[in-house]
Formats: sequence, C-alpha cells, structure tokens
Amino acid sequence: MQARPPVRDWLTDFDHLDPRWIADPFPIWDEIRTRCPVAHTDRFNGVYLPTRYEDVKTVAYDTEHFSSKRIIVRDHYADNVPPAPPITSDPPEHRPARMVLLPAFTPAQIDKLEDKARAVCNMLIDRIAGADRCDGAVDYSQHIPVRVIAHMLGVSEDDGDLFREWIELVLTAGVTDPAALMRGVTEMTHYFVAQIAQRKAQPGDDLISFLLNTDFQGRKFDEGHVLGSLRLLLIAGIDTTWSAIGSSLWHLATHPQDRQRLVAEPELIPTAIEEFLRAYAPVTMARLVKADTEIGGCPMKAGQMAVVPGPQPRPGVFPGCRKGDHRPPAEPPCGVRPGHPSLRRLEPRADGDDGGGAGVAEAHARVLARPVAAGGMVHRHRARAAQAAAAAGRALIGCADRMR
Repeated sequence: MQARPPVRDWLTDFDHLDPRWIADPFPIWDEIRTRCPVAHTDRFNGVYLPTRYEDVKTVAYDTEHFSSKRIIVRDHYADNVPPAPPITSDPPEHRPARMVLLPAFTPAQIDKLEDKARAVCNMLIDRIAGADRCDGAVDYSQHIPVRVIAHMLGVSEDDGDLFREWIELVLTAGVTDPAALMRGVTEMTHYFVAQIAQRKAQPGDDLISFLLNTDFQGRKFDEGHVLGSLRLLLIAGIDTTWSAIGSSLWHLATHPQDRQRLVAEPELIPTAIEEFLRAYAPVTMARLVKADTEIGGCPMKAGQMAVVPGPQPRPGVFPGCRKGDHRPPAEPPCGVRPGHPSLRRLEPRADGDDGGGAGVAEAHARVLARPVAAGGMVHRHRARAAQAAAAAGRALIGCADRMR
C-alpha cells in the first residue's frame, strides 16, 4: 500500500490515519480546539472536524443539513454499499428502525446474558493462565463480544474468526481499499441470507428470528432491512465492545494508581467504567453534509463529510469531566454523546452489568487486583486493534498462574 503523505497542518490537513493521531489524538484535538475549533481536510474527499461540544451537538441533531446515509470517513465512497439501519437511517425511517430493536436490548433482556458473559470471561482467563505473556485484546477482549453476540444471534461461536475478519475488512482495510469493504459486506450478507433461510424454516429464540417476526405499527420489515440490521449488530456489537474492554484494561495496566484505587474502593468500578467509555470512546461517527451550511463560523459544503467525535473532554461544558476521575459525576454522565439515543450505549451492557463491566470486572477480580508491573502499547483508535493492549496482556498474565 502506498504510504500516506504526512500531515502538514492539523487544522487544514488532518488525517486520522496518521501515526501521530493513532498514537495519541488528545493533544491534536486540544490544538485544534484552541486554534480553530472546526478543522478541515481535503483528504477523504473533504472532511470537517468540529471539536467544541455545541458544534458537535449541532451536527448530530441537524438532520436538515446532515445525513446518516454515510457514517464512516473513507478514501473512496461507493454507492452500492447496502444500508445498515438504524445507524444509516435518517428521519422518518430512523425511528421505526431503532424502535423495533429496543425490546431485545432492554436492561431486563441484557441482564439475562450476564452469567453467559462472565462464564466467557473466566474461560478466556483460564486459557491464558500460566502463559509467559499474551495480547490483552487478541487473547481476551476480542473474544468476549464475539461469543456473546453469536449467542444473541443464535449462530455458532466457532464462526468468531469469520466475524473478526469481516470487521477488519469493513472498518480497517475498507477505509482505504473499496474492494476489501465490498468483500466484507458481501460475505456477511451471504452468511446472514443462509441464517435467515434457516429461521424461516425453523424459528428460534434469537435475534435473527426476532427481527424476522416482529413488526412496527403492523408492518414487518423486508429482508433487505433485516440483513442490514444484522450486519450492524454483528459489526457494531463486537467492534465497539472489544475496543472498550481493551482500552479499559490498557488504562488499568498503564495507570497503576487507578488500578490500586479500584482495588481499595471496588464500589467505584461502575463509575470508572462510565469514565472509560467517555475517555476511550470506542467509535467516532460521521455525517454526510447534504446541504451547504455553517457550523461554528465555518462554512460546510454539501457532499463532504463532518465527523461527530465520540465523548471527550469538553472544557466549559462538563467541568468535572477529566480522564482518570472515577468519582460519581455531579453533572450529566460524560459518556453520553449528543444526538438521537443509540443502541450503541447498551451494547457494552451485553457483556456485563453496570454499563458492561463483566470483561473489565472479571479481569479486575481475578487478575488486575494483584500487584503487577505493566507498560506497553497504546490501544485507542480502531486502526490500532492489531497492536491492541499489550500492556493489558502483561497485566493479565503477570499473575494469572498465581490466582488459583
């Protein structure tokens, strides 16, 4: 692959694939917010990056000028990529596409998965116990949502390698390679077409059967809509959750003072998980500018993209929100991003209680509560998933053989 030209100026030429951005984006965001709150780049066919809370909120809420039809910033955009409702839906289609999924993701339904999630976590820790080292993401956090989502969909957990390959094709390789994107989408579609055919012949107690048989205001969704929602549930449910768990473990492995505090005050774990979700937001969405507009004094042209950054420090809006502060917040939770409510906020709960704590809580209880030395790679951006939390791996392995 041809090397990407280095960024000349973060305000006018930013690139989220630049190694400096991948290593540590926080100083870059601070620079942009201070010098010019809305950055722009001609890369990716034109992208705007608002960094102030109010500007981000405006982009998220303004469906007159911004569309969810295109949500990922890529080098090339294809018109033949099928939609993935509700995340690629605009009003009025968005509401029914989202509402039909909500009954399957109520707290009561998700709570039923907690024992399964904790069993998966402990099985994975058992596997790596006694090894000299491991990769905290590849050997641990990536497997948790794969197995739980497979269970929810009613498909084989043995297909996990396929799922991980599709996520890599769609969300990483597909950002710069259109053929990789289409291969991932096509293979997923063929997989779910076969699964749908099986459920039509023999319905089961799973999400695929649920989507086929439910309706919204008396109307069932067609098979294309169901296929799009299944692709979304597979990719979003797995990628966001493994990134959140891996990033949380990396933080605890590289910030021993936080790990020690949670050992001493385990009642802070639910609040800490909320802070991890904010500080290490596992996904950043984008919107297609569908009509010329102006945000924060910056003109935006139709046809280009506008990034909707995930939760991050927002000076002057959430003054108590800072990385590493695990106290219960006095203001609204900083992990809640602006825009219409999203099922994505519930997905981490599918892997445990209190905001999705099983992956972190089991590792904390069995591994991270022990004193270990840690250090290693940063796991923050999706492009780093292959490097993935080596420090967390050492934290997991450092005492796994002493836990029994």
